[in-house]
Amino acid sequence: MFHIPIVPRVRKRSRPAEAGVARCEEVKFEDVRLYLVERKMGSSRRSFLTQLARSKGFIVDDILSDVVTHVVSEDSEASSVWTWLKESVLKNLSNVQVLDISWFTDSMREGRPVAVETRHLIQDTLHPSPESSPPTAKATVSQYACQRRTTTENKNQIFTDAFEVLAESYEFNEIEGPCLAFRRAASVLKSLPSEVDCMGATQDLPCLGEHTKAVMEELLQCGHSFEVEKILSDERYQTLKLFTSVFGVGPKTAEKWYRRGLRSFSDILAEPSIHLNRMQESGFLHYGDISRSVSKAEARALGNVIDEVARAITPDAILALTGGFRRGKEFGHDVDFIVTTPEPGREKTLLSNIMDELKEQGILLYSDYQPSTFDISKLPSHRFEAMDHFAKCFLILRLEGSQVEGGLNSAEGDSRGWRAVRVDLVSPPMDRYAFALLGWTGSRQFERDLRRFARLERRMLLDNHALYDKTKKEFLAAATEKDIFAHLGLEYIEPWQRNA
Repeated sequence: MFHIPIVPRVRKRSRPAEAGVARCEEVKFEDVRLYLVERKMGSSRRSFLTQLARSKGFIVDDILSDVVTHVVSEDSEASSVWTWLKESVLKNLSNVQVLDISWFTDSMREGRPVAVETRHLIQDTLHPSPESSPPTAKATVSQYACQRRTTTENKNQIFTDAFEVLAESYEFNEIEGPCLAFRRAASVLKSLPSEVDCMGATQDLPCLGEHTKAVMEELLQCGHSFEVEKILSDERYQTLKLFTSVFGVGPKTAEKWYRRGLRSFSDILAEPSIHLNRMQESGFLHYGDISRSVSKAEARALGNVIDEVARAITPDAILALTGGFRRGKEFGHDVDFIVTTPEPGREKTLLSNIMDELKEQGILLYSDYQPSTFDISKLPSHRFEAMDHFAKCFLILRLEGSQVEGGLNSAEGDSRGWRAVRVDLVSPPMDRYAFALLGWTGSRQFERDLRRFARLERRMLLDNHALYDKTKKEFLAAATEKDIFAHLGLEYIEPWQRNA
């Protein structure tokens, strides 16, 4: 199990004269009085959002009373919100605007109370009032993945699988534009709640160009795409896909081997002029294991192992499972963890100490350690880099079947009782934890669009290290992922809804 230290929360007793009074030096909107519902939101986030609103001139009351005009809730269950409200002592509930957090984030972004739209309302589903309810607005799909909720349930896999093949083909050919276009299109289709069964359904969808629509139309009419079938049968594509499936082999190395006439693993291993690096040697040695998917149960077992080692080194160690498993996936190709400690500077040596202990236990099959190069004085960075500057290590660990609930996800006929698993560890300083957690959770397209949204819509720079407001020329602090979303004026998207 993962253990996060719990800091006792000290509640300060409010003075009777101050209870329910908004503490703000300058009130700009006297006709609007907000009350933020703590349930689902949590006290720390409520406190943060309260201070944010007051800093922008809003009145935010600490106590729900009849002077409140706008009740804001992060609870998506309308029935529970209204049940709670009707149990309160409000006499003028019919005159109160009951809104979800999107109205609040829109208002914070604009710096004023925005007009209430249908999408902002939390309707009373227990006792609806048709005559007072505004007409239903047509749902729109954002061009940004960070404004769409995408679960692991993909209703349009026939299209997205084809787009992934096309995107990968363009990536192998180093043609970035079409590669990104197909990945954006796939991301939009993955977010849809229903299957696209005709081209008319794509009329108002963003990120679908002429090429993507032509492929979709062919799939709808014929059940397959001739362009995709041609790629899948192409020798070069097949070879590059095979070679890049090896740990430590990227597209450039795969292309170099292909041009030398190599077509199989045996060709590579038999060629005397090929000199593999340590990572590639381990990739071939453990290929049967690490090319096979890792189960969620195996990921949890590895988390227990690493957590125990980390807490033996420093009792206040914090471990978080990230990547696809945090997004709710049942299987993945490797396992990613963030491991750190509240003690400043301690995270710089934590990974090397963990690796030493794993080696001592005889379960470290491969390691590549990269020490921290993080330097806050070099931020903000105007150019996003694929890898952050925190201390990190790329490992292959031996996982025993006895440690896994339900047993190993082993190949048929494998009776060893253990398997090799790829594991990545990253160790950011505690004040960078929220940014690292957000970045390492993914998905890749979600993170790409989150950075693009920050840059184009908010004039901010976001990466795994920090969030910088270019307008105010200051860094924005964040203790949680929700703080980052709030700074960006975005509704919070749960990790399991980021499978873009």
